[in-house]
Amino acid sequence: MKKTDKNKTPKVNRNNPNVLGLHAEVQEQEITDTLELNYMPYAMSVIVSRAIPEIDGFKPSHRKLLYTMYLMHLLGGNRTKSANVVGQTMKLNPHGDAAIYETMVRLSRGYGALLHPLVDSKGNFGKVYSRDMAYAASRYTEVRLDPICTQLFADIDKDTVDFVDNYDSSMKEPTLLPTAFPNVLVSANQGIAVGMASNLCGFNLGEVCDAAIARIRDPDCDLLSVLKAPDFPTGGQLLYDQAELERIYRTGRGSFKVRCKWRYIKKENLIEIYEIPYSTTVEVIIDKVAELIKTGKVREISDMRDETDLSGLKLAIDLKRGTDPDKLMAKLNKLTTLTDSFPCNFNILIAGMPRVMGVGEILEEWTAWRMECVRRRVYFDMNKKKERLHLLQGLKKILLDIDKAIKIIRETEADAEVIPNLMLGFGIDQIQAEFVAEIKLRNINKEYILKRTGEVDALAAEIADLEDIVSKPKRIQKIIVGELQQVKKKYAVPRRTEILYDVPEEEVEEEEPETAAPVHLFLSRGGYFKKITPQSLRMSGEQKYKEGDGAFLSYEATTTEELLVFTDRQQCYKAQISGFGDSKASVLGDYLPTVLGFDEGESMVWACPAGDYSGSLIFFFQNGKAARVELSCYQTQTRRKKLTGAYSDKSPLAGVLLVREDAEVAVYSSDGRAMLFSTAMLAPKSTRTTQGVAVMALKKNRQVERVALAADTPIVNHSRYRARSLPVAGALLKPEDRGEEQMSL
Repeated sequence: MKKTDKNKTPKVNRNNPNVLGLHAEVQEQEITDTLELNYMPYAMSVIVSRAIPEIDGFKPSHRKLLYTMYLMHLLGGNRTKSANVVGQTMKLNPHGDAAIYETMVRLSRGYGALLHPLVDSKGNFGKVYSRDMAYAASRYTEVRLDPICTQLFADIDKDTVDFVDNYDSSMKEPTLLPTAFPNVLVSANQGIAVGMASNLCGFNLGEVCDAAIARIRDPDCDLLSVLKAPDFPTGGQLLYDQAELERIYRTGRGSFKVRCKWRYIKKENLIEIYEIPYSTTVEVIIDKVAELIKTGKVREISDMRDETDLSGLKLAIDLKRGTDPDKLMAKLNKLTTLTDSFPCNFNILIAGMPRVMGVGEILEEWTAWRMECVRRRVYFDMNKKKERLHLLQGLKKILLDIDKAIKIIRETEADAEVIPNLMLGFGIDQIQAEFVAEIKLRNINKEYILKRTGEVDALAAEIADLEDIVSKPKRIQKIIVGELQQVKKKYAVPRRTEILYDVPEEEVEEEEPETAAPVHLFLSRGGYFKKITPQSLRMSGEQKYKEGDGAFLSYEATTTEELLVFTDRQQCYKAQISGFGDSKASVLGDYLPTVLGFDEGESMVWACPAGDYSGSLIFFFQNGKAARVELSCYQTQTRRKKLTGAYSDKSPLAGVLLVREDAEVAVYSSDGRAMLFSTAMLAPKSTRTTQGVAVMALKKNRQVERVALAADTPIVNHSRYRARSLPVAGALLKPEDRGEEQMSL
């Protein structure tokens, strides 16, 4: 196949019967054509039909679900299984049941993501403030529409909105729901499309209704004085920034901060957090606090736990003695999502086009759209009344001379001629004649005649009034204002998010950098670690170990360093030495597999303090190879706690040495041989998993047993074992080089 241009993509000819074979015909296509023909339709579909909400406050998935529940008579009726609703919704929403059920969960009262939930739920629907609290399967939960949905579907059968075919043209669905209040500002909504996104915060229903009314009466009114600030179902405290809120109200973009609510229980010396920002979860907060404790940035907390129950959210923080709760919370608010920002992006579809609008512009668009809904409703009612008036006008003509009508009917021979004869006899049309012909004989009495004729004048007056409404926008606006007042009176609830005005920026005292205090580190073969101060070590130097355990490694270090712990699964765990409590020689110490969270069955093989990450680690393997890895390879900027691939897994580890400066090393094999070589003969590598180079030539079934710095070995005759090139087999150890002492009298 010839080489294609870099700006073109191969195009497969799918009409070729060999398309799935090895000889498929390939045609060149401009990449711009590919984007236009394939990618752009997808992008537009995501923007217009999936991710961006419209002026009624709903995405298509929300609207299809709610309308399905409305058709199932779940507004004011009994609950039904969620699985039943999900199945019925598939007639409108051609997506999987999981996606539909997740949409239902977010709208439910149990989940709590909306200030005014639209689905009255029964069962476990999870919680918006919890990342790990899973909702129950749809076969276990039950739902129905919340009473506030009457304001979403009111007059939907009066031609207030357009209806279109569903995806298979088997039924009709509304393009919008005729919401009687600005639901787009009340229900929080978030969506990510292609190349754009939308993030709408919720506002208090009562304040939104007041703002809409104020905007209708005076387009230049000060919205911020009526619509004070956003409101969230999770509560919290909104830090009021007038300039930023004015920017959001004007442009639709910006951000504001929400802080948690907490109380101090002096008797138990603990802090209870009972409301958190809408944009975070309890798990994120707990994980962040745990990280701060491990890194030593927060030392005032002894324990933190999630005590959320049926009564609501509660995070409990146990304090150490002498801790100032206000200072601690100021620090946590700065370092965790207990104070979090909510970014606003009021991107809404208007007539199929995405637009980023401020609150005032949204209210104007909603009012214009709602006026059209009300006008269509009034026009629908007016036409119905005109049809009724038309029938009654024909009836009036006949009832004024009922004897003539009876005579016409009696003298008509064929049944099919009754309607035409009545039309000719009284000068009425076919619709009026058919209506008259269906009147029962018992209704031909004086009372019925007087009522029907009197109804004509009343209907005419009503029709004239409706025509006046249709022609006068001011009257339509008055109807909308009345409906908004009724919605506020019936459904408004107090604010949940408290507004904090003139909040000074909290100054968190910067802690002095931790001083590098000297400490002694001791590590046992069983994985027990002790950090002992020089003063404590001078008082008692005899180390305590468990039965069967013993001394393994010891170092002198400082509290500002990191501890590197290597395991038999080629992993390296990192921890701040300052994060370990001071210990004593008379205690066992901290069990590293538990403290560092080793994987199940994982064991420690070696450890060392990192210092300033200068120097190298030399890994000696049982196959006679050695790998020199620069210590800086284990330094990370993101404070990672675990590194995988810490060293090569091609052969079991025989030993590790920390080398700050080049020195001579002794290597012992299992057949009683030893060799010495300088670490300068090994080139340092920047790849942790390097297999290294051979330093000791081993016979079959022999292996490297141990390694040590030559200065720490009993070898006397260094020249006997020193290698001038690598690898070497080494020399058999003499008794004096083994450190053996002969018995004497």
